[in-house]
Amino acid sequence: MKEIIETRIVHRDKSYRIIGAAMEVHKELGCGFLESVYQEALALELQSLHIPYEREKQLDVYYKGVLLDKKFFADFICYEDIILEIKAVSELSPAHRAQLLNYLKVTKKRLGILLNFGETSLRYERFANTRNFRCG
Repeated sequence: MKEIIETRIVHRDKSYRIIGAAMEVHKELGCGFLESVYQEALALELQSLHIPYEREKQLDVYYKGVLLDKKFFADFICYEDIILEIKAVSELSPAHRAQLLNYLKVTKKRLGILLNFGETSLRYERFANTRNFRCG
């Protein structure tokens, strides 16, 4: 008997709506602006689509139960579930990916989306939190 393995995309419909909003921003502005311009435009687009979000959300970091002074700030948290980090660079780097993975790790959220408005076409990468991240 053939075994069927179900593959589920975490927060599929929500992430499609977010990526669609980002595509609309990129279609309108193209590449070449600063990240702050895309962040402001994306906030307007999310609002127009009634996608709930928090902008520049502070993320606390704990070490052995002790709150550290160091804080992270996610560009957006959408639907209270999805971390959205935006860049405006010629190419995404491992450091950009590591930043989003760290955000997922400290928040224990299940999905992060990394958007890059700095390329000719919008580039996005989805990251699912698999609970145990390892360096290297």
